[in-house]
Amino acid sequence: MVRAAKEWLKARWPRLRLRTIVFATLFAVAALPGLAAMFLRVYENTLVRQTEAELVAQGAALAAVAAVQWPGAGRSLPNPVDFRPEPPTIDLSSTPILPERPPPQPGGDPANDDAVAVSEAIAPVVARTRQVTLSSILLLDGEGLIAAAESGESLAKLPEVQAAMAGRPATVLRRNGAYRATYRFEWLTRAAAVRVHHARPILVNGEVAGVLLLSRSARSLFKGLYADRGKIAFGIAAILVLLILLSGLLSRGVVRPVEALGRATRALASGRETVPEPPRTAAVEIQGLYEDFASMADAIERRSRYLRDFAHAVSHEFKTPLSGIRGALEILTDHGETMSLEERHRFLANADADAARLTLLSTRLLDLARADLSVSGSQGSSDLTQVLKRLSDANRSEGFTITIENAEGAPPVAVAEASLDAITNALIENSRQVGASRIDFTVESIGEVIRLTAEDDGPGIPISDRKRIFEPFFTTRRTTGGSGLGLPIIKSLVEAAGGTLSLDETEGGARFAIALPPAE
Repeated sequence: MVRAAKEWLKARWPRLRLRTIVFATLFAVAALPGLAAMFLRVYENTLVRQTEAELVAQGAALAAVAAVQWPGAGRSLPNPVDFRPEPPTIDLSSTPILPERPPPQPGGDPANDDAVAVSEAIAPVVARTRQVTLSSILLLDGEGLIAAAESGESLAKLPEVQAAMAGRPATVLRRNGAYRATYRFEWLTRAAAVRVHHARPILVNGEVAGVLLLSRSARSLFKGLYADRGKIAFGIAAILVLLILLSGLLSRGVVRPVEALGRATRALASGRETVPEPPRTAAVEIQGLYEDFASMADAIERRSRYLRDFAHAVSHEFKTPLSGIRGALEILTDHGETMSLEERHRFLANADADAARLTLLSTRLLDLARADLSVSGSQGSSDLTQVLKRLSDANRSEGFTITIENAEGAPPVAVAEASLDAITNALIENSRQVGASRIDFTVESIGEVIRLTAEDDGPGIPISDRKRIFEPFFTTRRTTGGSGLGLPIIKSLVEAAGGTLSLDETEGGARFAIALPPAE
């Protein structure tokens, strides 16, 4: 199911610019404080519930004191293990906000004497509690009459008082008629103009003897925010400045360099080689990408130049034998009937030689193409010693000697055996064709490479030709059938295996040095 969801999302994911992703990320980070403000209502509700909890605690304590002071009350203590915590019951989002508490209604008779006596007895406690908690505290008798009032004033019609007279503590939210907005942002909060009212029964000998009615405004949420408005504004400005700085940093470090690299890629694809310098402000990875792009562009240019030169050389090499074959055919067509048999055979032999050269060139070109297309790292491994011994036995003949030195114990090389056969056999054949009578192979382990040296006693390579011997179709033996592709094929095979091929300077003969990586 998760995989199916991922596939569905991938199929419908829009193509976004890097700039869009970066700025969306920064905007989301900058908007986090705003999103957090949405959850301030949860905190505000917590403050209101905390106010209710405080009123419940005050009411429980004062109701217990009043119950003890009530005339005729027993002195028995409650069960110490009978805990009955009262969780908050109001919620800003769901509890209705009632109108402001109406003034007491005239009740006729004053409150009963017991309630008045208790009210006077606990008056110091109530006064000190009111000073500290800023709560409004009223003591009512069992009929809802205010004990401190000289004439009977009743709050019995209030729903919270009725619940308390029935023996149940109750808390309600009422609008605060005396509230006046002081701070500009207080309209954002619901609790600013709300007052929490809590009614608690006073139980004496299991009966409701009176009611304690407490009320207090909830703690203001935005009062502190408004008081610190300067600091908050400075923080917002600092966030915006930081956002701008980060946007500029990401733009110069990532977005602009990637866009410039994209333009350079399109220019390179259209044939205009423009490789920009990596910007100093770009990220390290982006600068590395620029370097890789420059290397790729250079490799493409070298390959393109190689292909142009190669195509020119192929055209030239094929044009000569094709011209010879065509000329022979034209002469035979025009003068074949008047030619002697010997002349006819000579022209046919020349055409056959040109056709043989074309066949040789085609074969060697295929070998060169296979060598060029070899992938480095996928060659496998082979035993250099065994390959040298096998080819030495196969190519040794009268008048041509092959020697091998230091090959015993040589580690395997990271070259396919077929490629190593082709490399070694080409070196032997090259020495034989130039008229050498011997070739010496020497194996050395130098650092992390295996060095194979092949040296013959042939006439050597002229100094003027040494820089061109690895160019395709360059040969000094064209008249004797040389194709000029032997050494380029060897070089391609060696480089495809991750090695190098070089010509060492010698006074006589030729010495080629091949560095091959060891097998892992």
